[in-house]
Amino acid sequence: MRHILASFLTLHWAVVFALLAFICIDGDRGIAAALGVLGIAAGNVRIAGIDNAAVVAPFAVALLVVAVLFCWAFIESLVNNATSPDAESVVRVAFISASGVLSLILVAGAAQGINGLFMAVAVQLAAMLASYVAMLAERRSLLAEDPDEGEVRATAHVMASAAAHSSLLSRISGRPDTNHRLDTNHRPDTNHRKGR
Repeated sequence: MRHILASFLTLHWAVVFALLAFICIDGDRGIAAALGVLGIAAGNVRIAGIDNAAVVAPFAVALLVVAVLFCWAFIESLVNNATSPDAESVVRVAFISASGVLSLILVAGAAQGINGLFMAVAVQLAAMLASYVAMLAERRSLLAEDPDEGEVRATAHVMASAAAHSSLLSRISGRPDTNHRLDTNHRPDTNHRKGR
């Protein structure tokens, strides 16, 4: 079964970070416009050389890498079984990378004295945390409803092996197989025979 919520959220964050990267490389607006999308008023961003290529390029590349990671997580949720550990690890890496980029934006903006940056980044981080928790809850509910076929087969194999091993040991020792005996009333009554 596919994760509908996980697919939607990973696609949403991929689009958000791709748009931020695209807005960031726009020569007329640059980083100030990207910060404006995050919720920071353009009047609060007064940094000399903010549209310089040496500043814009790493910022845009970091946002684009996060967008690619979320896109990868989206494709993983569509192609593979979304309950696989690989899909969860890709989602985890994407969210960690996005949180790291937003934290770097916060640190760099605080060093430059941008007003209102803390609240804007905190809102984005809270939204990402809520998305990640919702995706984990959906994954766990699906795992509880529909156990992995491989796990069911492995459990059945272990149970069958244990039953065969127990039966083999009881036959080698010459004792009856106590695991499969249903009726215990067939034991000979030794006390009754001694009385005779």
